[in-house]
Order: sequence, then C-alpha cells, then structure tokens
Amino acid sequence: MARAAPPPDQTPSLRIRIVFGADAMLGPGKADLLEGIRETGSIAAAGRAMAMSYKRAWSLVEEMNNAFRDPLVDSTRGGARGGGARLTEAGETVLANYRKLEEITAEAGAARIGTIQSMLRDMSEGK
Repeated sequence: MARAAPPPDQTPSLRIRIVFGADAMLGPGKADLLEGIRETGSIAAAGRAMAMSYKRAWSLVEEMNNAFRDPLVDSTRGGARGGGARLTEAGETVLANYRKLEEITAEAGAARIGTIQSMLRDMSEGK
C-alpha cells in the first residue's frame, strides 16, 4: 500500500557535509552563511538572519578563508562609510559547486530516501 506524501514541513531533506581533513569542512551552515553574505553584503546581517552571533559568523568566515587557497569572503571594516562583505570569485565558485552537489545528490538519492521514509513510523500516531 502506497503511503501519502508527507506534509511540506515533513518533506525529507538531505544535508551534506564535506570533510576535507581535520581542519577543513564545508556543510549546510557555512553554505547558508555564504549565501547570506552574498544576499545582504554583510557578515553580521547574514549571521543575524541565521540566529548566529556576530562573533560566530566571523569565526566561520575566517575558517573558510583560511581553509581555501583563495579567500571566499572579502570584507571591509565599518566606519563613517560603513563596512561590507562580498563573496570573492572563489567564494561564488565554492558555493555554486556545493549547491550543485546538493541538487545532484538529492536527485540521485530520491528513490532511496523515499524507501527509507516509507519505513518510518507514522509520527501522527502516539508513540
């Protein structure tokens, strides 16, 4: 018997974390932060949108900038004219490739995710 599709808020999602070594990884949080920086032009604003402290957002940007050969984010300090941040060409390339990897993996794994999901207990029933 086929199971009805889950409500939109219960749609399975795939989260990918690429671990390059002990000191370098890229996952959904860093990708979302990069996207937020691209959209807002600000590390602080991108962090706030993710309910992340300014210090944490800066720390993640520094981790990424130090892990890659070329920095992913270029920032300018605040002051009278205000500061800002933008993705570098390397940052745009890393983000685009990460998002494409997410898309490819979700498409390739859709049937298996569906099989696993079909084996879940009905969460609307009592435990």
